[in-house]
Amino acid sequence: MTESATDPVYVTDKLIAEDIDAYLVQHEHKTMLRFITCGSVDDGKSTLIGRLLYDSKMIFEDQLDALASDSKKVGTQGQEIDFALLVDGLAAEREQGITIDVAYRFFNTEKRKFIVADCPGHEQYTRNMITGASTADLAVILIDARKGVLVQTRRHSFLCHQIGIKNIVLAVNKMDLVDYSQEVFDKILADYTEFAASIGIESFTAMPISGFKGDNITTLSTNTPWYTGPTLVEHLETVEVLSSVDAEKPFRLPVQWVNRPNLDFRGFSGLIATGSVKPGDKVRVLPSGKTSTVTRIVTFDGDLDEAVAGQSVTVCFADEIDCSRGSVISIADNPPQSADQFEATLVWMADEAMIPGRAYWLKLGTQLVSATVAEPKYEVNVNTMEHLAAKTLELNAIGVAEVTTDKQIVFEPYGDNRSLGGFILIDKMTNATVAGGMLNFSLRRSQNVHWQALDIGRAQHAGLKNQKPAVLWFTGLSGSGKSTIANMVEKKLHRMNRHTFLLDGDNVRHGLNKDLGFTEADRIENIRRVGEVSKLMADAGLIVITAFISPFKADRDMVRSMLPEGEFIEVFIDTPLKVAEARDVKGLYKKARSGELKNFTGIDSPYEAPRDPEIRIDTTVVSPEEAASLIVDKLLGDA
Repeated sequence: MTESATDPVYVTDKLIAEDIDAYLVQHEHKTMLRFITCGSVDDGKSTLIGRLLYDSKMIFEDQLDALASDSKKVGTQGQEIDFALLVDGLAAEREQGITIDVAYRFFNTEKRKFIVADCPGHEQYTRNMITGASTADLAVILIDARKGVLVQTRRHSFLCHQIGIKNIVLAVNKMDLVDYSQEVFDKILADYTEFAASIGIESFTAMPISGFKGDNITTLSTNTPWYTGPTLVEHLETVEVLSSVDAEKPFRLPVQWVNRPNLDFRGFSGLIATGSVKPGDKVRVLPSGKTSTVTRIVTFDGDLDEAVAGQSVTVCFADEIDCSRGSVISIADNPPQSADQFEATLVWMADEAMIPGRAYWLKLGTQLVSATVAEPKYEVNVNTMEHLAAKTLELNAIGVAEVTTDKQIVFEPYGDNRSLGGFILIDKMTNATVAGGMLNFSLRRSQNVHWQALDIGRAQHAGLKNQKPAVLWFTGLSGSGKSTIANMVEKKLHRMNRHTFLLDGDNVRHGLNKDLGFTEADRIENIRRVGEVSKLMADAGLIVITAFISPFKADRDMVRSMLPEGEFIEVFIDTPLKVAEARDVKGLYKKARSGELKNFTGIDSPYEAPRDPEIRIDTTVVSPEEAASLIVDKLLGDA
């Protein structure tokens, strides 16, 4: 195989040799396309990417020699190349003993630069596919010509559509193994077209290929004379990229940090999500709503006359207005929305199922808030698109649910803006990402219900009572002595003319929470309600004492986040299980051991002990009376 004087690779190599500066300028101005390859297991994703890399002359000779293999051989100029091992992230993961979520590779042609994400096809790695697709302009969905449309084909197609990828290539691969049959291709095309229409995919580009043989990858194949469409590379070189679309949208800049190297300079830095901005533009900062005028757009290489979507910049204002990390700078007359309740589509990524009511961190762009997810409205069956009833979401499940945040966030529907509509949920205990989500719209009640400012607030209530509000949150196993000690604490405070109220776990379940059971979800809702009541009572200036097992750290932290700093005092009644079970005042442990009582903390339901409570009481060392005195002394000493 020889290069001709008109071959693009020859022209590029000649330009590099004769005028490296001209080549660098040409390379700098190439557009960038990010795309993902996805589909079912062994559809040939890694082999296809290896072919693209090789044909684009981006594989170095030492890589080729090292990767020569007896499997998946392709004869090219006397060398044998294992394309799959070149790019397969899972192969590298196994060999290196490290975790590779998505294998990213970079290459370029004469017309464009590319970043391709090779994602595993296994169902358990759906989370990895979401990672790669979240920033992609285009998806290449591969189908093994011998197998046709499979479950993962449907799942990945649905997710690509939900994520907002408009450019979809249906690559029917391994055509060489079906003798390049047009009948096979047409049958697969018909099946996929019917499915695509059912999930809302309006258009896609289908092509017969062989990543192994190179058919219709860079040049049209003589083996498929019945196919007259573009090659894969031609299509990749000419399709519209996301950045060009985003540049036409209203200006949005999520602030990553405030840049203030000295007293004479104050700028707000971040990546422009959509739109463009110039000095002199009127902008609005959300959520504060304050407006100002852009005076400078600063970059490492100097000031810009205009900045567009995809550029990282520092913006300076004419006025000193409230703007910090998590704020969003927008065009003044067309700002995004703010809300705290949403309908969202979720893709669950954790081995542990979603727990309705559990507090997670929600990260949207540069904004980080606490959020809870309600019981799903429905789960999506990716085979039939049927809406299934669901109490929770398991690993890889896709569902729609209501999400509530603890404060308003700046957002736009995901279909309008990926940066301000796409989010992740993070487990507060492990910091692991448990879900990816797309905000569909804010709930009407979020827009209609507004906080009413009152003239008499917590300071006035507390001043009238001459005390500092607080919530003493007793936690510990059943039988640890929480209620006994809490009762003694209230009696001591009452004798000291302190205004208190005791919320006991059993008492609350006779009224406010009588509709709740003892499943994990019900326990979470039990604590959430008690937390809200405790907050209201603290607002009234009271010292609130609660006695609840509250076994989960995330739920105790949720209540802590509801209150001003220093007002939540965690009191861990530290009693070993053996001691608590020996007391068994209510006979509950005996019932739990015999199987009569399910979901009992310490037996068949976990208890997450506080790691760093404000007060720890070891009931094997001190008596209830001594414990109560220690707690009161600590409370009033801090006050």
